[in-house]
Amino acid sequence: MTAKSPSRQAPNWPLGIGLGALGLLWPLAALTGVFQTLGTPVTVALLACATAVAWIGCVGFSRTPRPVLTLAVAGTVHGVVLVAQSLTLGSHPGAVDGGTAAVVALFEIARSALLGTLAGLAALGLQLAGGGRR
Repeated sequence: MTAKSPSRQAPNWPLGIGLGALGLLWPLAALTGVFQTLGTPVTVALLACATAVAWIGCVGFSRTPRPVLTLAVAGTVHGVVLVAQSLTLGSHPGAVDGGTAAVVALFEIARSALLGTLAGLAALGLQLAGGGRR
């Protein structure tokens, strides 16, 4: 049996989904009052940085195959989590019509996927620089 070449390996789906679930930090921060305590700009910056560090660190310092695709999955899951929590926990349900809400949801998922891809490129760079245990 031959080993798969790196370009033919699948992304690490469980890791991508797990890292994407870090999107749950946002409603947790809202429910625990962190946004009110630290202020919205500080909380947003902290959550975004913590997520990026976790994504890049977990994938960059490991032998995770397909780091860019794995973190693109994480970003997509993260976007879906953010949209789902916004729809379920949103304080203004029905504030926008369905068409606008769908466009905003697609934009959020695409934006998160792009950020995951960029984090994946950083993680790949870290792996190539020797951060990944080979």
